[in-house]
Amino acid sequence: MACNGTGCESGCYKDSTGDEVEKSSTEKLNGDVNGDGNHHRHQTTCLKCKAAEATVFTGGEGGSRFCADCFRSNLYGKFKLAVTSHAMISPTDKVLVAFSGGPSSRVALQFVSEMQLKSQTNFDATAIRDRSLPVFGVGVAFIDETEIHPITCTDFNKAIEDIKEIVSNLSPPKKELHIVPIRNIYSTKTSDGSETLKNLINTVSDATGKEDLLSHLRMLSLQKIAIENGYTKLVLGSCTSRIACHVLAATVKGQGYSLAADIQYADARWEIPVVLPLRDCLIQELNILCSLDSLKIVEEFKDSRGGINGLVSSFVKLLQEENPSRECTIVRTAGKLTPFPFNKIPETNTDSNDVNLASQRRHKKFNLKPIESLPPDSFCPICNSPITDLQSMNSFRNSQTTPELFGAACCSSCQYQILPEELSSMEEFYSFLPESVIDRAKNGNQKWIREKIQDCLILDDEDEV
Repeated sequence: MACNGTGCESGCYKDSTGDEVEKSSTEKLNGDVNGDGNHHRHQTTCLKCKAAEATVFTGGEGGSRFCADCFRSNLYGKFKLAVTSHAMISPTDKVLVAFSGGPSSRVALQFVSEMQLKSQTNFDATAIRDRSLPVFGVGVAFIDETEIHPITCTDFNKAIEDIKEIVSNLSPPKKELHIVPIRNIYSTKTSDGSETLKNLINTVSDATGKEDLLSHLRMLSLQKIAIENGYTKLVLGSCTSRIACHVLAATVKGQGYSLAADIQYADARWEIPVVLPLRDCLIQELNILCSLDSLKIVEEFKDSRGGINGLVSSFVKLLQEENPSRECTIVRTAGKLTPFPFNKIPETNTDSNDVNLASQRRHKKFNLKPIESLPPDSFCPICNSPITDLQSMNSFRNSQTTPELFGAACCSSCQYQILPEELSSMEEFYSFLPESVIDRAKNGNQKWIREKIQDCLILDDEDEV
């Protein structure tokens, strides 16, 4: 079900890679051309249980075949392996799942809910005196972007009702749903957040820049929801297919230095760490699961991508059709880039030793080797990508805030794709930015600065000992 490569660490049990929409066995197999009934039965038997008839075929010719139950358990196994081996969720966590309505975030929400239900069942079955570990909490966040991508009032109301129904039908415990318009990234001091947001987007002339800026604002919105409601982890539904597109698009945009930071299982450079439990799952697999389990998705908010992102997405789709292992190969190759120190979940004092014991054992097998000796000097105030040029950032922090210095503090990709070239347009763009972006430019990534200071103090204590 995943890549063929010998170096794959996706937890896919070393089956062939790729995926297609479910087809019948008569469509996928040539049948028993020689009249050999046993051979025909062998070719239509599930590769995992070797008993039930295969109904799900993946990877094209010579690919994998599963019965529905084995396909479902294999996909959930990938998710569970990513969560446990990278310490994504602990019993003391309060997890916020970002839900866009598509198949990736729908499956992520479903799997997190199932994991929580199993934890709750084990908790209830344990004697009261032995209940030392709590059950992690789960919330759901949906970012309303209709101010940028408007839809009819009827479609909007239907989509919101569908989202509420999806969340309410999840297994207990009850999940809190946050439906927040993206304009809320502006503080209450802003008279009209909706109009300011539209003006900000309109100052960007490049189609790719508009999409990228909106994506960065979406992350800021999710972070704000998580911080204000006490969440400790943010779960995204980014899958192998989406990450493969990002790898190529980031390369084209000149984001090679920061690429390694975006494609790991965990990203703790944000105030609330971001985790990607579906990193080893293909979009075709997620679509099949949604069809098998009748998982409802919301189509009203689906919009086509343009610019570089759209071209790369079409190109990767074409590659995948020609060779079902392409997406896995792209991600596996990019995965050889050395991650940054923040690409792991930091240990907290509130976590008990018992909670982290199992994950520590798994980490020995999936041990990251970050660039400990070469930490990023600073982060781009717009996209939060790590950058190495600290001179412009220091001048920005030590001087009066100006649009020119803000632009100099941004990464080269944001300077080229997002920032306006004309000085007057740049001043207008700067005036429409959310306060959180300006503060990050002035003060830096405070979370990362605090962690570096703590690491230095720990090293000093160890040296004294």
